[in-house]
Amino acid sequence: MQRSMRFRYDVIVIGLGRVGLPLSLYLEKLNFKTLGLDKNIELINKLKNKNMPFVENGCDKLIKNSKINFTSDYKNISNCKNIVITVGSPLLQNIETDLSAIKNTITNLIPYLKKNQNIILRSTLAPRTTIYVKKLIEKFSNLIVGKDIGLSFCPERLAENRALYELKRLPQIIGADDKLSKKMAIDFFKNFKVKLFSTTTLSSELVKLFQNTSRYIEFATANLFSLYANNFNQNIHEIIEIANYKYPRGKISKPGLTSGTCLRKDFGFINELNHSPDLMLSAWKINEYMPLHIVNTLKSFKEFKNMKIGILGATFKKDSDDLRDSLVPKLIRYLEREVPKGIKIYEPNIKSKLILGYQNLNSTKIMEYSNVIIMAINHSVFSKKNFYNNIKKNTIIVDLWNTLNKDKFIFVKK
Repeated sequence: MQRSMRFRYDVIVIGLGRVGLPLSLYLEKLNFKTLGLDKNIELINKLKNKNMPFVENGCDKLIKNSKINFTSDYKNISNCKNIVITVGSPLLQNIETDLSAIKNTITNLIPYLKKNQNIILRSTLAPRTTIYVKKLIEKFSNLIVGKDIGLSFCPERLAENRALYELKRLPQIIGADDKLSKKMAIDFFKNFKVKLFSTTTLSSELVKLFQNTSRYIEFATANLFSLYANNFNQNIHEIIEIANYKYPRGKISKPGLTSGTCLRKDFGFINELNHSPDLMLSAWKINEYMPLHIVNTLKSFKEFKNMKIGILGATFKKDSDDLRDSLVPKLIRYLEREVPKGIKIYEPNIKSKLILGYQNLNSTKIMEYSNVIIMAINHSVFSKKNFYNNIKKNTIIVDLWNTLNKDKFIFVKK
């Protein structure tokens, strides 16, 4: 890492969540003199005490030995050559991009910007957000992007629990609209020693959105097939297994509760700009219907007033500790409308005694409690043979993911 003599730090990472914190630790490992900034004081204190706030493979060891300075003070920005912003853009309920977090971040850092700095936007953005940031900077400062400072969109494309592994392997997209910004971004990411692709800011924004939305539509197709199979009273898992077995083209994905902070919102960044319903909106509708599909199917097996429901898994995906944008809260709300006898949760990846306002039991207690079990998330621990053996006889099991490998969506354990 070649250091600039004009700045105290090589890089500051703004936003120390699941994108920004692993990146900060990885940059330090690459010999960047690194500063981390977040507005959450409680988080900053936790990081200063060398504690990871979430699970990410390899990061516990790195943070224990880290010399990164963590701060909530934007004044430090003037001491940093590269400014990497990992603040996200949520989607409002009416399918409208929420730019407030990006706007607030840029507004806070503008007073401390100076010539020769390089701004890199890293989190998933709606189309033309980078251009919006450029306009903000040039409106509220005396700096010109492409002349005085660099500005690029260089998206992360990492999976949770694989950040450190994929940072040193996945190609990096460089989205820049001028020569200076492009050069600055390349100079930064060439230290990663991965393949670099250069394009415009808008194309780089669309690359990330198209990839996530493509997966979302793929999962929606699997979920729609599951609904059709159920309508015909046929076994979706058997159909998928037969269709995929040694067939060389177009594998069908498994159905499930498709959610997460990217998949559940990224389609909307594109759909927002379309005046009429489209394929993306239809995919969203299908995936969002699946919690209600589970509840409606349960109605044919047992009266809800007698159901003691154990929900297995609460996070948004397999083997994660991340509850953000999980569909499990939606599932619970639909279950509550039927007024069951009770609901409890078993989420093995979170130690809290309460999750989503419900008691988080251990494996033994959830089996003792439940006469209905919903395999909400396909955590690896649930697929172990002894796990199924511990479920009581006559328990109704809903397994949309086929986690238990019984090839049945809903069945009674005999």
